Amino acid sequence: MFGLGMPELIVILIVALIIFGPRKLPEIGAAIGRALGEFRKASTEIESQVRREFTEATSLSKATPTKGKEKEEEKEKEENKEEKEKSKEI
Repeated sequence: MFGLGMPELIVILIVALIIFGPRKLPEIGAAIGRALGEFRKASTEIESQVRREFTEATSLSKATPTKGKEKEEEKEKEENKEEKEKSKEI
């Protein structure tokens, strides 16, 4: 956990007890716990939103080339018709 062993955690707890006192320590712990929970929730929401956007972008990129090919094929057919009409006229 963050590279801290048991001795370091005990020292931090003792220092926190001295600074804040035994009455304030539970309040501070609860506030830190709530803040961490909100942070995790926000990061999860952001991650899921990024995944949704990525999935949507991927599906759009797969769909776009086929539409482009269809348009190109239509243009080619029109050009072929025009060429055939011109060759008939000659």
